[in-house]
Amino acid sequence: MTATSLERWREANHRYLMQAIAQVIAYLERKARPAEATEIPADPPSLQPATALDQLCSLFGLSRFERDILLLCAGVELNPVVMPLCASVQGDPQQGYPTYSLALSIFPSPHWWALTPESALRYWHIVEVGGGNALTYSPLRIDERILHFLLGIKYTDMRLKGILTPLEAIGTEFEALPPSYQAIAEQVAYVGWQATDKQAPAIQLYGSDETTQRAIALAACRQMQRQGLLIAADVLPTELGQFNLIKVLCEREALLTDSILVLDCSALSSADSTVEAGATQQNSAIHRLIDSLQCPVIVLSRDRRAQRQRSLITFSIAAPTHQEQRALWQLHLGKTATELNGHIDMLVTYFNLSPASIQSACERTKRLLGAGRIEAAENGWKHPPATTKIASLSSPDTATHPPEDSNPARLPALLWEACLTQARPRLDELAQAIPPSADWLDLVLPEKELQVLHTIAAHVRQRTKVYEHWGFGRKGSRGLGISTLFAGPSGTGKTLAAEVLANDLKLDLYRVDLSTVVSKYIGETEKNLRRIFDAAETGGAILLFDEADALFGKRSEVKDSHDRYANMEVAYLLQRIEAYRGLAILTTNLKSSLDQAFLRRIRFIVQFPFPDAKQRAEIWRRIFPPQTPLQDLLYDKLAKLSVSGGNIRNIALNAAFLAADADEPVQMHHILQASQAEYIKLERPLTDAEIKGWLPKSEA
Repeated sequence: MTATSLERWREANHRYLMQAIAQVIAYLERKARPAEATEIPADPPSLQPATALDQLCSLFGLSRFERDILLLCAGVELNPVVMPLCASVQGDPQQGYPTYSLALSIFPSPHWWALTPESALRYWHIVEVGGGNALTYSPLRIDERILHFLLGIKYTDMRLKGILTPLEAIGTEFEALPPSYQAIAEQVAYVGWQATDKQAPAIQLYGSDETTQRAIALAACRQMQRQGLLIAADVLPTELGQFNLIKVLCEREALLTDSILVLDCSALSSADSTVEAGATQQNSAIHRLIDSLQCPVIVLSRDRRAQRQRSLITFSIAAPTHQEQRALWQLHLGKTATELNGHIDMLVTYFNLSPASIQSACERTKRLLGAGRIEAAENGWKHPPATTKIASLSSPDTATHPPEDSNPARLPALLWEACLTQARPRLDELAQAIPPSADWLDLVLPEKELQVLHTIAAHVRQRTKVYEHWGFGRKGSRGLGISTLFAGPSGTGKTLAAEVLANDLKLDLYRVDLSTVVSKYIGETEKNLRRIFDAAETGGAILLFDEADALFGKRSEVKDSHDRYANMEVAYLLQRIEAYRGLAILTTNLKSSLDQAFLRRIRFIVQFPFPDAKQRAEIWRRIFPPQTPLQDLLYDKLAKLSVSGGNIRNIALNAAFLAADADEPVQMHHILQASQAEYIKLERPLTDAEIKGWLPKSEA
């Protein structure tokens, strides 16, 4: 409806409403002044499009008597003669308001059902009953939302502010919906069109990205030529009286606006066994709402919700396919995509972004190119580009039209950093970020182990070529994850090696503490792991699971439910590691304690041996940064210290502080003092054989 036609409809609607109220006034006058009564006016002729009054009566099935009560209450608000007439008919100047008793006495075809709580007027809160000593003599008042609706004014009920939001108003629309998502939207729309029964099946969309779910829901609503109203499930009241009121008001709003209700549960876990009692109550309220809503509903959630009384038709929302992601990059980058010379394929290889994340990454990159406040990345992209230092962002108007002098050589590094940025906020809440600063020169290992690490890096870089272009991914989805076990004593370089890989691949590294992930509540461990893997999948992060033997120890005989669920947790983690597109690294100090069935499902196992004297000497040579002033260090003699690389780092750092405090270069006596402190921490004696020849005899 155009603005002009809408204005004409409002004028005609207002005239129609006032004519209908005039009919009610005639009934009042005939009762108040019988001798002066005139003929009751006929019903005003119907209009096309239908007036708000006719729409309301049709939507809620109002009887003629209920329609007259509604008009009586509306007349009090819109015509000043109604209140005095009400007082006159009821014989009391203080009763200038409608009551059921008044309505029963003046209108034709009265019926008692209109007074009951289950009647349309009261159930849908079209008319509110005020306080009084008797139901029939209590004041009646039209609901404010209904009054504005009758006048053709659209607004959201104030009681639903913060709970109900138009789906179009929260930025859920994509510039282009991938074909796989469009197909789901069409299926949802088809089910919605068939949902004529009040208790038709609810539709459930679940997955890790709530923005994508909302976009699919919006597309489905548009295909049904209806609006979408988003209900924030996490703020639903749990007290029964308030819950019932909000539930009815949401249903009423859907009817008044011809909308589909979309229940957004993304902020909540679906587990009934969740730790917090408040969350359990919230989930109970959600289940109650889904089961009791007398209208079509689409449910959005991160986890698949179990079916209760109402049947659920469920769609799993996965990330777009590689081809769809590639097409989205090209769409949002426009002509700029042709300047990347295949670099988009590299982005798709490493990252698994949603349509919203790809759009956001492209807009961020264009803003930075327009600002010109970055370090140019002139190197090619044979390997992932180095991250780019960003000084500030430009104004938003440069996002879609970067200046002509923008340097295309900056694009790869900017796009890479933008992709990394998309996943960091979610992962930062679930795991500990480790800034990867080490490189291959910092790692001292036997040649065989170093070769395995280089092979791991090659697997990460070339996974798309092998899985997609060479067809290995079509052979089956199992075992495609790049899982790695780092085994060896503490301090032998396991975490350092993970840093080296992350730095080489230019990916984020996150340490996952399994002790905080494992929960005593059934099902919670799996949900914690799922959130971590879903977040990491987006940004291609390297996941480092420290102390894996805490979870992957040899399985014991199942004697009770706790043993069974513990084994299920291990199986779930292995399943996610095998399916994870990125690199998952598990570390253990004692490989022999791990279950052999688990070891068979790991692609790479790297043993980190305790360093021998030659390796320790090499570690000493590399441990000090180039800027550190050194004097007369005897690396071959330092190698006699029988400690791991981690201990060597501690000693070197401590010695540097001692030398700095003495305003001297790092010398052997500083390292000796630092070694003595480290050995006290290790509760080991520092033998003469280890420090023999460190100092001149005069100093010794």
